[in-house]
Amino acid sequence: MKRFYLLLFLLYSSGITLYAQKAAFGQIDTADLKLTSCSFEKNASAMVLFNTAKASYTKYDGIDMEVHRRVKVFNEQGTVTANVKLQYYSGGHNEDIKNIQVISLNLVDGKIAITPLDPKLIYVQKVDKTQKQVVFTAPAVKAGSVIDIKYTWHTSLSYNFPSWLFQELIPTRYSEYQAEVKYGYSFNVIKKSTQPFVTDTAYLVKEQRLKRHVYAMSNIPGFKLEAYMGSVEDNLQGVYFKPAQSEMDWNMIGLRLLLTTDFGGQWNLPLKGEKDIINEAKVLKTDEDKIAYIFNTVKNTVRWNETDLAYSEKGIPAAWALHTGNSTEINLMLYRLLMQSGVKPTLLMLGTRDHGEIEFNNPSFDRLNKTVVRVPIDSLQYYVLDASGKYNTYNSTPYDLLGINMLTIDPDKKDFQIVKLKTALPSTEIVLVDASLNPTGKMDGSVQVASSNYKRISKLEVYDKIGEKKYLEAIKDDNNNLQLSDFKFSNLEADTLPLREDFNFKLELTGSDDNYIYFSPNLFTGIGANPFLSESRLADVDFIFPSTYSINGNYKLPVGFKIDALPKSTILSMPDQSVTFKRTTGENNGAVVIHYVIIFRKTKYTRDEYPALRQFFKTMYEMLNEQVVLKKG
Repeated sequence: MKRFYLLLFLLYSSGITLYAQKAAFGQIDTADLKLTSCSFEKNASAMVLFNTAKASYTKYDGIDMEVHRRVKVFNEQGTVTANVKLQYYSGGHNEDIKNIQVISLNLVDGKIAITPLDPKLIYVQKVDKTQKQVVFTAPAVKAGSVIDIKYTWHTSLSYNFPSWLFQELIPTRYSEYQAEVKYGYSFNVIKKSTQPFVTDTAYLVKEQRLKRHVYAMSNIPGFKLEAYMGSVEDNLQGVYFKPAQSEMDWNMIGLRLLLTTDFGGQWNLPLKGEKDIINEAKVLKTDEDKIAYIFNTVKNTVRWNETDLAYSEKGIPAAWALHTGNSTEINLMLYRLLMQSGVKPTLLMLGTRDHGEIEFNNPSFDRLNKTVVRVPIDSLQYYVLDASGKYNTYNSTPYDLLGINMLTIDPDKKDFQIVKLKTALPSTEIVLVDASLNPTGKMDGSVQVASSNYKRISKLEVYDKIGEKKYLEAIKDDNNNLQLSDFKFSNLEADTLPLREDFNFKLELTGSDDNYIYFSPNLFTGIGANPFLSESRLADVDFIFPSTYSINGNYKLPVGFKIDALPKSTILSMPDQSVTFKRTTGENNGAVVIHYVIIFRKTKYTRDEYPALRQFFKTMYEMLNEQVVLKKG
């Protein structure tokens, strides 16, 4: 169910029934058609008027969830809500979406006009080996329209009771979920909320032999994407039904994975031409040499298709032959070749940050979407290998795996545990700015940036994704007075060396006149603009890995000018010393010399810790932006 709701949420934001604001399908108060804005989120392009659902068991112990959703479109931007994709698990025909009704309602000359969607325009598309999606576009949608949708989601699996999300990208006026659980079935109900429920109740209905849960929220703000956050769904308000049966634990999930053809059945399948690779590895003297050789062979042979899945779609022999595969296929190839070469690897399965982290107390398959390999170095240390990453190395844990729960899978011992990978090694960025100022208020100079460890990898990944033009625009940070030239990378091939960036710049200093020159030494620091301006925070803050910034600036004074004001040397720290900022300033041989050191020791902050973090960043950026003042004479 997780993917079904998350895709619905991401595509047009995305819930049904004990409230005056709900109504029968197709029946609407003209006041809703005349609405021009959301009362509690004025700038919203669209709003969910109500989103309601009722889930209950069928005669044959399947589950039907009847959904009724109504959306108001305020402007042209909000018309994207007409495009709907409902994704579901189609493997083994365990889930289905049926009884779809879609209409659009508009006011035409003061009268309500209803436009139904032709059922022939509702399509079912294959997403992958186990997923399908129902796709349609509501008709005649424009600014002012209301979109009314009803459908039934069905599962044949009695333990697959659906969860419910109250919150999405656009605001929701009312959302309600009614869940009817039959006697004999037991679920743990987990509530994630940052605002009170208007209804929160559960009671027995003895004559029907069931327990009825009813949850509702009103005036739910649209979720805003925030810097340094994990998956969207992990931060949405919702209720989750998790099977309470004792057999639904991580050990049982691990055993089932081993018995699955598309996972546990893969590493016994030979790869074409593997004997030469295995023989080459076996003659190497140490396990580390074998690991490095096989890791690089797999990484350079098979290209990642940008897909993370918990299983092999086409089988690892086929993916090997095609030289392309998903992350699990690539790493199962790596696992097999290491095993055949005499190394003793195990596996780690996880939910990536954007997909949703697996939860220790809530065992389930739905958040698992990637597999990597773990190889022991000694009794306490491991290499964690992901051959699907272009810049990953065999001896450095990929940064996107840090700080999240993972399921260990040891096929030989049938051992399964939840672990969390950490690193205490900071990734560093060293910036050297050598600049000169002239009497007309212009600055020019050169910059060198050296980025090590995860800073190196993340920069290269960003550069690959957005290209040089946008990368340089990001360095400029929207400063139209700044020009960059002669940009180049060094040490691209030597992954043991820091990535080096060199470029020249020219900067027109605003606010300067014939007698005074003003400039901020907050140039090319690498930390960008303050990401924590909002007074409130919806999601926890996740920096992923510890970082250290060292910024060194040397600014040669123009002839005829002297220092009139210089920021003071100072130290700023979080109360728990998790972040420190140090500034050292002075004058040397006719130049302003400024040195910053910023150290991030802690990687995660909860929403409750956000106010202290926000205040620190506010003060730190004020200090970074303090100006140097030069006076003529």
